[in-house]
Amino acid sequence: MRFYLDEHLSPRIAEIARGLGLDVVTAIELGRRRLSDQAQLELAAQDDRCLVTVDRDFIGLTVRFLESQQPHNGVLIVPTSLPSDHFTAIAQALKRYAETHADTPMTYVIDYLTS
Repeated sequence: MRFYLDEHLSPRIAEIARGLGLDVVTAIELGRRRLSDQAQLELAAQDDRCLVTVDRDFIGLTVRFLESQQPHNGVLIVPTSLPSDHFTAIAQALKRYAETHADTPMTYVIDYLTS
């Protein structure tokens, strides 16, 4: 499973996650700041990556992608119970998610990370 962190999540999470063996990039590292949510989701799908975010606007956007059959590789939402400045905890949650969902197709999936 490959992950794409949107601009609301620190590149530090990606660094820690890569140290755990995950394939993670960020919008910030790729110079994709200030793009629309739709553009972020499109780019994640083009890169065959699941988008990770704190932004619940991606729920409605996922529905629109499904309705129009646009490519989509899943959205993982970081819940408020897992603060976005808890970098290691988020990286570890991504690792657990990847391990437990390795064989799960993520097309049009919306899910929440757990701590």
